[in-house]
Amino acid sequence: MAAEAVLTATSAAGTVAALFPPGIGVGACVVGQGGPLLGAEAAAMARAVPARQAEFAAGRHAARQAMARLGLPASPIPMGEDRAPIWPAGVTGSITHHGALALAVAARAGALALGLDAEPDEDLPGELLPLIFPDPAEQRLLAASPQPLRRAREGFAAKEAAYKCQFPRSRQLLEFADLRLEALAADAATLRFTRAAPPYAAGAVLPVRLARAEGLVIAACADPLPDLAGAADASG
Repeated sequence: MAAEAVLTATSAAGTVAALFPPGIGVGACVVGQGGPLLGAEAAAMARAVPARQAEFAAGRHAARQAMARLGLPASPIPMGEDRAPIWPAGVTGSITHHGALALAVAARAGALALGLDAEPDEDLPGELLPLIFPDPAEQRLLAASPQPLRRAREGFAAKEAAYKCQFPRSRQLLEFADLRLEALAADAATLRFTRAAPPYAAGAVLPVRLARAEGLVIAACADPLPDLAGAADASG
């Protein structure tokens, strides 16, 4: 791997680590530099185009880095029918990739649910605003910013991270309207459930932290799981 690529991945991993509480494993890999696929991972990518194979391999490599930092062995992380990663028993985590970078976080299951997303640090296309932020209150929140489309990109990343975080608990495929953007600052956002998605009640909130690295907006969501010890094992 080129020295520049190592620096890029290391910088991004450090940014991600700072967004999560202590005890979370973090991994980063430059797309095209992932290791071999393990077990059922290879079957999942057998018919994928080369670009998708490279993204997938980088994401799994980053995930195994994250697990290694928790003292866990390298294990396959196949893809479920819903396309979410199937983490090894006793592990929960999240994987994201955009452009040249794949990022992942992992934790021992029963402590936290995790959600991680990375988006380009640029304006969100205006035509996507009503799709991603259908609530008039969200639109007013974004319109109050001097750069509403740039803030919308941050809000989109926050929604994606919150969605990934809640999925292991609810197993529900939420619509954009189901998580309303309540607050958005340069380094944080708050998402509120507009309908029940058990165990989340309508009105429950998920906090998201935000940062920038390597031309990306990175969003991180960590939700305690006091009532689901060992149950959460897929997110991403």
